[in-house]
Amino acid sequence: MNNFPDLARIAYKTERAASRRLALAEGLSADAALRRTLELAAGAAGLAALVEVRTGLLAAQAARDAARASAKAAATSRRDAQPTAWRAWFDGSAKPNPGRCGIGVRIEGPDGHVVELAQPAGHGNSSEAEYRALIALLETAAAHGAHELTIHGDSRVVIDDVTGPDLYAAPALAGYRARALALLALLPDVRLRWVPRHKNTGADALSQRALIDLETDASTPS
Repeated sequence: MNNFPDLARIAYKTERAASRRLALAEGLSADAALRRTLELAAGAAGLAALVEVRTGLLAAQAARDAARASAKAAATSRRDAQPTAWRAWFDGSAKPNPGRCGIGVRIEGPDGHVVELAQPAGHGNSSEAEYRALIALLETAAAHGAHELTIHGDSRVVIDDVTGPDLYAAPALAGYRARALALLALLPDVRLRWVPRHKNTGADALSQRALIDLETDASTPS
């Protein structure tokens, strides 16, 4: 009877390979072959002693990994808690959705200088409008030589898309993502943070102003 259900977890790669060869050569089950291989590795000390030692080593390694991960998370949290020299907000709106797009951007520099954009942004859906707003923000930030920049946006779609792995990127937004990543590469130390809409009112108001301007222009006789 196998009293050591975790033998595969404690076995080394070479031991697992040796057990597979043994199973083929002698017609043993995988579990039986691995047990015999580890019994040979244990020698006179016995399999139980081998299991105890290696289980302890695995636990110690897991504790070290957890400590490193915790320290990294704490360092990241401390860094993110410190205000950066530049701060910015973006928002994009589509009316209807999809429909005419407006974007809003607000950038605050370390010297108190503020840049605001309220611009029409063509036709598209809300995610495209949000991405166009982020790209406009990044282009403006690069033009002003921004560094140590924290960017706030209330679009989880865009924030997650641009910061997430390529595997999970939205194919329909690929062109926007590529442009945003290229611009981010030009800006040192940029942090992107999702914020709820009620904490992004300035950029939202600017994007809505752009839509109002569009409606005004459309209703004005030429």
